[in-house]
Amino acid sequence: MDHQGQLRRAALALGIPDDEINRFTDHLRLSVRLGGGSGGAPVGQCGGLPRLPVGTDWPTAGASPLPFIFSVDCAALPRVEGFGLPVDGSLLFFLAHEEDHLAGGTGDRRYARVVYVPGDTDTKVAEEPSIPNFVGEQYDLHARLGVELPPWIAKQDDDEDDEDDDDLSPFQQQLARDLERDLPHLDELRALADDLWPPDEGLASADIGGYADDEVIRSIAEQTLAGREKAGEIVVPVTQWYTHLEKEEHRLTNEWVSLARFSLADEFYYGSFVIRHDDLAAGRLDEALSVTEFSE
Repeated sequence: MDHQGQLRRAALALGIPDDEINRFTDHLRLSVRLGGGSGGAPVGQCGGLPRLPVGTDWPTAGASPLPFIFSVDCAALPRVEGFGLPVDGSLLFFLAHEEDHLAGGTGDRRYARVVYVPGDTDTKVAEEPSIPNFVGEQYDLHARLGVELPPWIAKQDDDEDDEDDDDLSPFQQQLARDLERDLPHLDELRALADDLWPPDEGLASADIGGYADDEVIRSIAEQTLAGREKAGEIVVPVTQWYTHLEKEEHRLTNEWVSLARFSLADEFYYGSFVIRHDDLAAGRLDEALSVTEFSE
């Protein structure tokens, strides 16, 4: 389905100029929200035992098996323009969240794994590791579409404008002012997006696609700037570090996409896999980066 076409047709019907629509949709990203309960045919599985290619061992970090979080059937997911997921096959996500969190920033990627299983692959249910309470409760996942915008564009309630503005940095406030100047119909466009893809107030088990979390992008930006400084490519004065960091975050937001965000049985953490647009489009799913964060 041409989702951006839906928005375009509705906006043109309101008399919104085409160039405004184009600029707004440059910032709009659709995501697939996954949750339990009912709602059409299942698109994946949370917990339980994964289906792995015949002859393939359970992914491990050294001798320790990685906990299986969830899987999705790519062919069953709603198609999102410009996202680049495989058209068929399955994605399986494995994560040892405490170890992955402790390894953050070290380059150690042993504790997180995305496994892509092509659609024509013979699979079987994996044998359960002999570890007590290792396998989580299994339930089917169902999908619905959601819409995401950067925080400096996201719709605000009129009574909360001042408070929300205080949450934005000066750099983000300037981005918001520039966009509001160039998009006189910004409020109408945001309202149309919410009408087409209403916000879901319920808790999702996972989200596929959309924007990477701010904390994740910041972590990547900090490592990128520190690496460039160490290599002698740039010199950032201490007093200008935060400004350079924000600009780097803004650049990376357009380069990276969220592959999966999900809550964990341990309520103190959440998992996040991100990937560059180019790597996803080329099927280089092994380039996905995991950043496990505290939930509070």
